[in-house]
Amino acid sequence: MPDIRRKNETVLVTGGAGYVGSHTCKALAAAGYEPITYDNLIYGHQRAVKWGPFERGDILDTARLSQVIDTYRPWAVVHFAAFAYVGESVTDPAKYYRNNLAGTLSLLDVMRAHGIGHIVFSSTCATYGIPETIPITEDAPQRPINAYGSSKLMVERVLNDYGAAYGLKSVALRYFNAAGADPDGEIGEDHDPETHLIPLVLDAALGVRPEITMFGNDYGTPDGTCIRDYIHVSDIADAHVLALSRLKTASLDTAYNLGTGTGVSVAQIIEAARKITKRDIRVVKGPRRAGDPAVLVADPRRVRQGLGWTPRYPTINPIIETAWNWNLRLRNGGEYCAVKK
Repeated sequence: MPDIRRKNETVLVTGGAGYVGSHTCKALAAAGYEPITYDNLIYGHQRAVKWGPFERGDILDTARLSQVIDTYRPWAVVHFAAFAYVGESVTDPAKYYRNNLAGTLSLLDVMRAHGIGHIVFSSTCATYGIPETIPITEDAPQRPINAYGSSKLMVERVLNDYGAAYGLKSVALRYFNAAGADPDGEIGEDHDPETHLIPLVLDAALGVRPEITMFGNDYGTPDGTCIRDYIHVSDIADAHVLALSRLKTASLDTAYNLGTGTGVSVAQIIEAARKITKRDIRVVKGPRRAGDPAVLVADPRRVRQGLGWTPRYPTINPIIETAWNWNLRLRNGGEYCAVKK
């Protein structure tokens, strides 16, 4: 990663106690920034806040936001705070529009009132919905099929309008399947409930759950299972730091895909996990889930050219290895047990 160190620059990180947010706080601190974590801890963990001050609060609470900004006077915001369970967004869309959209409007109002003119937004490939072509470029049609993706797309459009009307400088990073854990073992993935494939597979390897369900094995893919683009969470964090640095001094595209450009199937994930953990993983077959595309893979050329970003973990094995190390630590009461290579 290029040397983009900045001294004494404070950045507000909403949702900084969450999975991607906490990894980004570590990357920000390593680059010389002071990350101020602002999180309501509904899904985040205060123990993941290790690289700067923590302030508890909700993005819908403008008075609390103003208080925190008055205290630390950040020059920019990195915005992760959002609800992100796709299935729940279908059954309870009001929750998602209230938090993800209205909450962002609340944040932007406070930013404008305090003269903060830079924001990096954590978006998602869910804004594309079911793609027409693979790999997916940033110019592909955005037709989300759930309230989570819709709420993120609405925020992207708000940011573009705020840029035209108020001069707000923003960039949206649409990442694909975040996975893995901090290579140093300091933080990792710990959702409740957990819905992501790799931690579920590793839980099955540890016996925390009896099996992993493979949802559909009759897709039009080489092995019949869904293919996704898995990107290491530390690589996502690096991209946010690069975007923040470039946003201050250069003109950027409004959005970038974050992915490796390589697809890995569900069956391949399970087989790789078996080899890395050296444990049996019981698999049961289930029906397809409604709305699951067969393949979702990013075209990452624009982010590589625009931000100079290259993933440090472009293949699946090291991603699973860091996740396994973290999973062992999490399930052993915090004791770190490294994978023997």
